[in-house]
Amino acid sequence: MQFKNPELLYALFLLLIPIIVHLFQLRKFQKEYFTNVAILKKVQLQTRKSQLIKKWLVLLTRLLLLTAIIIAFTQPYFSKTNSFNTEKETVIYLDNSFSMQAKGNNGPLLKRAIQDIITSIDENEKFSLITNTDSYRNTTIKAIKNELLQLEYSSNQLSYDAALLKAKKLFSNKANSIKNLIFVSDFQQKTQEFSIEKDSSITLSAIQLNLVSKTNAFIDSLYISKQNATNYELTALLKSNQTTTINLPVSLYNNDQLVSKVSVEIKDENKAIFTIPNNQTTKGKITIDEAQLQFDNTLYFSINTPSKINVLAVSNDDANYLNGIFTEDEFNFTKKTPNTLDYALFDTQNLVILNEIENLPNTLITALKVFTDKGGVVAFIPNIKGNLSDYNRFLQQFNFSVFNSILEQEKRITSINYAHPIYANGVFEKRIDNFQYPKVNLYFPQNTSQSTAILQFEDNKPFLSQRNNVFVFSAAINEDNSNFKNINLIVPTFYNIAKQSLNTAQLYYTIGQNNQFDVSVNLKPDTVLTLVNNDESLIPEQQYYNNKVVIKTNDLTENAGVYEVKNKNEILEYVSFNYNRNESDLTYQNLENIEGINVSNSVKEAFNTIKNDTKVNELWKWFVILALVFLIIEMLILKYFK
Repeated sequence: MQFKNPELLYALFLLLIPIIVHLFQLRKFQKEYFTNVAILKKVQLQTRKSQLIKKWLVLLTRLLLLTAIIIAFTQPYFSKTNSFNTEKETVIYLDNSFSMQAKGNNGPLLKRAIQDIITSIDENEKFSLITNTDSYRNTTIKAIKNELLQLEYSSNQLSYDAALLKAKKLFSNKANSIKNLIFVSDFQQKTQEFSIEKDSSITLSAIQLNLVSKTNAFIDSLYISKQNATNYELTALLKSNQTTTINLPVSLYNNDQLVSKVSVEIKDENKAIFTIPNNQTTKGKITIDEAQLQFDNTLYFSINTPSKINVLAVSNDDANYLNGIFTEDEFNFTKKTPNTLDYALFDTQNLVILNEIENLPNTLITALKVFTDKGGVVAFIPNIKGNLSDYNRFLQQFNFSVFNSILEQEKRITSINYAHPIYANGVFEKRIDNFQYPKVNLYFPQNTSQSTAILQFEDNKPFLSQRNNVFVFSAAINEDNSNFKNINLIVPTFYNIAKQSLNTAQLYYTIGQNNQFDVSVNLKPDTVLTLVNNDESLIPEQQYYNNKVVIKTNDLTENAGVYEVKNKNEILEYVSFNYNRNESDLTYQNLENIEGINVSNSVKEAFNTIKNDTKVNELWKWFVILALVFLIIEMLILKYFK
């Protein structure tokens, strides 16, 4: 038993007063017996004994009466914690990620958890609540009930550490308050394990909601597997954790119209293949019908009419090999000699190739620096008879290591940086350890301390390197000096360098990642491009250049779908966004072995436990009743006890 006002217990010393008074009344006096009253001696003796018992009983009842009154004023209570005079703070983290769409015994996990929270907390009780997207501080169920009932699933899931940190910030700095932190989640397995730092000031309760079934089938990814003059072959990768093979219908839509439908047998994973024409703009989506999770049943994609990339080659020599790479269907290829070059042409180009020209005047270097600062890409191929001082001035302008004097020594190109973007996207099906190595007869030795090596000689000196928007070859590639033109490697090298100069939109992007793409357009000053999906209109981060706009979405988009890239009312192209598939894997953490937390599988059970731990059973009313009982007993003794 605990007391709200324990200092009043000192009043129990007042009980000494009636005891002292009673003892004073029991003083002994000398007794004289007279013969004429001897006959009454027996009766008197019996009466005095009865009065003595009565006085002791009255004393006892009065002592108990006073004791009960004093204890009642101290306000006694029973509680598992010393919480009568202590403020209680409750913070709830409610996981509203996509994995909470999964079905529990009473429906979707999130919806059931919301209902239980609403019914488990008193309507006017103060608490704080956070989700992956929202935060409510010192609120009540009455105030946020409607918001909770309308809470949507979110692709923006906080890490466990971030959720803990965000939740702890909602507690006050009061040292003597009882702080309860409640995590409501399915605790899906992630790269980061759920763990806590010991904090004696906070009681952490983890409510792990259980699924009826942990099986799930979903669309993992989509890519163009083949392409010819008329068609694209689209391959959708499907995955499932079902223990048995299932038959899964897969549908392809274009602009919400059903184009094709196939049936795929899947146990672990399988592919669905579709063919669509490549001469049209496609606002597409792939769908399946699966009951467990909904967010991963649809994958959006878009295919735009490709924008032609503008390529300018500055060359004194024959550059016909470039004509074969930069074909008219994808590129606008122009060739100029140094004498006929107009630097104003740079404003309309995406890629400028300096093809073995001997001299690089300062005006050209300056114009190229302005060109790259505006988003253009430069590829430099030296001439074995080139002006070394001009070359090094060019290299220093773009922060490359300088060329050393030309070295007449045959060197093979033996190392390929497969991770580099120009070779990473399907150029090689696998790494090649033994292939026909290109070679050069003369080259300019250079180190790669300030650039990224893409192709290297056998002595690890760079043949092709990159820094920012500039690509540099360290040797001429004409047939007299090298057989590089005769190796299949030349086509993907120059083709993908050109593709990097205009980063057109991919089939789709993943929400939550740092996504970037270019839109080929000439805009008027103060013009802003927007992303529009149904009623949602977004203004992304964008950077303007002469003939393109670089768009960065980052965390801008939250909803999956096909978005229109618009210049006012004009649709320039389409771009698609999809939710990350990380939460499609229904694997969960085991919390039982984590020390320092109270684990439960039910929201109601957890809240009842917290209430019982902090419940205060006040006893002062019972002591008032006891005082009244003792008062009545005293009155009865005085009246009826003779």
